[in-house]
Amino acid sequence: MSTVKDTKSGFSADERAAMKQRAAELKAQRAAKSKADDLQGVLDAIAKLPEADRVLAERIHEIVTTVAPSLDPKTWYGFPAYSRNGKVAVYFKPASKFNDRYATLGFEQAAQLDDGQMWPVAFALLSITPAEEERIAELVKRAAG
Repeated sequence: MSTVKDTKSGFSADERAAMKQRAAELKAQRAAKSKADDLQGVLDAIAKLPEADRVLAERIHEIVTTVAPSLDPKTWYGFPAYSRNGKVAVYFKPASKFNDRYATLGFEQAAQLDDGQMWPVAFALLSITPAEEERIAELVKRAAG
């Protein structure tokens, strides 16, 4: 993974690859793919991950699809994501994506996790114990509305 910034563009090779991946996803969406194709895209993205990320992504996928079946699986910048009314609500960013030390479970604006004037929208994730599973399930239920 390249984290060195290109002095011309200001983006690393990994960041440029993520942008290209997102452009391909948008093109595929415009081609009117089915929900089954989107689900398969998520499963394929998860299967390609290194083992540590794959274990987390599989567990996140299981939690999301169990507690919030109304969220639609899709890929987003190449990672597994789940949308509400066509907008990403929940996503999993593997640590390997940008050579980070932890994976990220994140929530976009469609999740509407509003809680006062400030609330968390992303969580570092190293493993999923029963306590984390319970917290993730609670947040995903809220995100699904």
